[in-house]
Amino acid sequence: MKSKNLSENILRSVKSKGFEYIDLPSVIEANHIVQRSGENFRKFIFSFNDQNGSELCLRPDLTIASCLRYLENDLKGKEKIFYSGQAYRKSQNKKDSIIRDQVGFEIIGSKDEKNDDKEIINTSLKSLKNIKYTSGTLTVGNVEIFNLLISKLDIPKRWKLRLSRHFWREKYFNDLLKRLETNSDVDPTIVEIDKKRYFKMLNEDLSKVVAGRTINEILKRFDNKIRDPRGASKGKDVSKIIKDFLKIKCPINKAANELNKFFKKNKINLIVDQKYFPISENKISKLNVVFSASFGRQLEYYTGMVFKIDIKSKSKNRNIISGGRYDKLISDLGSKNQVAAVGAALNLNY
Repeated sequence: MKSKNLSENILRSVKSKGFEYIDLPSVIEANHIVQRSGENFRKFIFSFNDQNGSELCLRPDLTIASCLRYLENDLKGKEKIFYSGQAYRKSQNKKDSIIRDQVGFEIIGSKDEKNDDKEIINTSLKSLKNIKYTSGTLTVGNVEIFNLLISKLDIPKRWKLRLSRHFWREKYFNDLLKRLETNSDVDPTIVEIDKKRYFKMLNEDLSKVVAGRTINEILKRFDNKIRDPRGASKGKDVSKIIKDFLKIKCPINKAANELNKFFKKNKINLIVDQKYFPISENKISKLNVVFSASFGRQLEYYTGMVFKIDIKSKSKNRNIISGGRYDKLISDLGSKNQVAAVGAALNLNY
């Protein structure tokens, strides 16, 4: 962690923007993490069982801890909060620290989405003034625009859901695009094999579990394939549209124009206004500001605007701030209603 003075200066900067300081628990129930991110994520957390046998873990993410607080305290309405502390998470990169010192700030429960997005970025920029650097880049993306594109493509609904759900899993997402290109899942031989399996399973115990799913669930998936088939001729075109979209990168003030040109060229019924983006200046202090259609894949819970600030300090490029909108996170954690939320975290280990 950097100096205590730096941390205190950043906290003062955030507080001056009207955010209220809160404390977050260091330990949370592990099932909140595993249910959201899957069993595979368990290997990245530090978990243990308490005296009652409940599995707990050190918080791997301050945002999740904050949203759990909002949910468990049955809070309502708008909150502007900030906090500091450590997140504990293992990494596939052995050079990464397992302890991450952070300052985070969020706006939860507000309905003023565009202004809230802008306020989070402005608060990030004000916090950045406490840090010495020579140059940098503010990259803005938007997961919602990607999902809107997917919703307009001529592919079955199950494929739209699949692509949206796995956007953040880059390797698996690329495998899905390859399947679209090669049409491996609509190969006549494979389709015929699937049909035989389907009719065979109709006579089996529907509650029987096969590869983690009941036969009843598997039959429903087969049924969806039969009712909503994917044409072999369209997969390659759809994959190309997605790949070309993800290549879009430009100065932020040209983002809407570049996106609309792309939509028009590919005959996609979408129009994006420049007001859609929380920032319009191409240069802010020492930062170049760019839009990147492919950015936003580092965390699965982002649903809208996403951003990061990378700086050059002491001849090294470092990520210093990351954030975005996660309107479904609190409902994913158990809320009956969707609660709007946007926030950012500043890395003190840069």
